[in-house]
Amino acid sequence: MAHTVGGGRGRGARREALARYALLPLRVFLGVTFVYAGLDKLTDARFTAATGPGSVGELMRSVRDASAVPWLVDQALRDPAPYGYAIAAGEVAVGLGTLAGLLARVAAAGGALVSLSLWLTVSWRSDPYYHGNDLAYLMAWLPLVLAGAPVLSVDAALAARRRRSR
Repeated sequence: MAHTVGGGRGRGARREALARYALLPLRVFLGVTFVYAGLDKLTDARFTAATGPGSVGELMRSVRDASAVPWLVDQALRDPAPYGYAIAAGEVAVGLGTLAGLLARVAAAGGALVSLSLWLTVSWRSDPYYHGNDLAYLMAWLPLVLAGAPVLSVDAALAARRRRSR
């Protein structure tokens, strides 16, 4: 084993450790944000209503003509309240799965799908585009879709257990 000048071996180990944990802050941020967003919607009776200020129905009606996918908005407008509950429950499930690292890639794909649908509907007409945050959330989910949750996660613990049992 060769040692490099200046303690390169120790530095390399630190780099590897940092690389393993690099996505953890993103995972925590997205997980907490989605749990909070979902619970915020579930505890706000106005949001899950079909009509009225602050309702998912009113939101969908307001973005329908500016949406990139008006047919998707039309689907939501058929029965806005269940759609609102589905969004909120999906956000909570995605957030919890992301925080726990349970089926992390699936949870991240769910988060990306929620963010994509919100970008194409709610924030599609943001001008300039970077004023709409849903596209940024979509991009933030993609590293977790690709990498999963390799550390401090249920997925990592199950993988380690499988390796030990072999």
